Amino acid sequence: MRLLDLVVRDAIIPELRSTKRDEALAEMLDALVAAGGLPASLRDECLESIIKRENHGSTGFGHGIAVPHVKHAAIDRMVVGIGGSVEGVEFNALDRQPVFSVFLLISPANRPEDHLDAMEAIVGNLSKLTHRRFLRQARTADEVVALLEEWDAKAQVG
Repeated sequence: MRLLDLVVRDAIIPELRSTKRDEALAEMLDALVAAGGLPASLRDECLESIIKRENHGSTGFGHGIAVPHVKHAAIDRMVVGIGGSVEGVEFNALDRQPVFSVFLLISPANRPEDHLDAMEAIVGNLSKLTHRRFLRQARTADEVVALLEEWDAKAQVG
C-alpha cells in the first residue's frame, strides 16, 4: 500500500502549533476538513472518537511517533493527515516521551482489512530510525511528500 495514495497533501502540517494531544488532533482534523479529505459534518464526531480511543490506550507507540486512527461508517475512502512538531506533543506515549510525528488515519468502517494494511504501511515505515529522523527534520509539506515518495519507491522494490 502506497502512503501517498492515502495522505491528503494539503493536510500535512510540518509544524503543529499545539503541544497538547487533543488540540493537535483537532488541528489535524481541521486541516483534513479544509483540504476536502473529511466532511466538516464529521469533524467533531471523529475528534470525539479519536480522543476516546486515546483515553483507552495511547497510539503514541514510542520513538517520537503516534498513529491515532478511527473508523467511521460515513467515510468512503481512507485518508491520512500528517503533523510534525519541533517541540513535541504530549501524547501519553508508551515510552513517556513527547511525540514529534503524528499520522492521523481515518478509514471506512466497512473496510477493516484496508485499515490494517494502512496501519502496517505507516508503522512499518516509522519503525525505521532513518525514516523517523528525516521526517522529524522535514520543515515543509514538499519535504514530507518527497520522503513519502522515497519510502513508497523502496516498498515497491522490496
